[in-house]
Amino acid sequence: MAGAEIEALIRQLSKMPGLGPRSARRIALALIKRRETLLDPLVQTLQAAAAAVKICSTCGNFDSRNPCSICADPRRDQSLICVVEDVADLWALERTAAFRGRYHVTGGLLSPLDGVGPTDLKLDRLIGRAAASEVREIIMALSATVDGQTTAHYIAERLQGTNTVVSGLAHGMPIGGELDYLDDGTISAALKARRPV
Repeated sequence: MAGAEIEALIRQLSKMPGLGPRSARRIALALIKRRETLLDPLVQTLQAAAAAVKICSTCGNFDSRNPCSICADPRRDQSLICVVEDVADLWALERTAAFRGRYHVTGGLLSPLDGVGPTDLKLDRLIGRAAASEVREIIMALSATVDGQTTAHYIAERLQGTNTVVSGLAHGMPIGGELDYLDDGTISAALKARRPV
């Protein structure tokens, strides 16, 4: 049906999150049809990103500089560190523009069943950062899953005895949410985290 190079392109595209074989075929076809305006600039952009993007040695973010632009920004609050599992979570928080502190990307969650222990994550670096005198609060922005909560509790235990406050994101009813459409866990969490109106 298609040449080996086209099939290889489709296979590579289908490995991307959210893309299946059909979507990959449509994208490959669009790229090939518009080679000068889509494919060639995409190849150049991918090569430039591969050469320039680094992992921040402080927080674990992706950026073209090290330390990243967030860690290097003197206007960010150095006393707050928000702990996230993945760079995608960091980017989601940054989109809101609600957090002006710094971050720490763990690179995963503790999961004994999957063989992921404390040494597999970047937790020692976080503990070292939390020990700095200017850090007063660590905010856990980890998944509301068993592994996420296990990781948050482990970090909180490791931070006992420091002057650092450990807090977590609120869980429960989303703004604009309707009870009928929420799962039981979310409703339970919302009831437990209720507050005066």
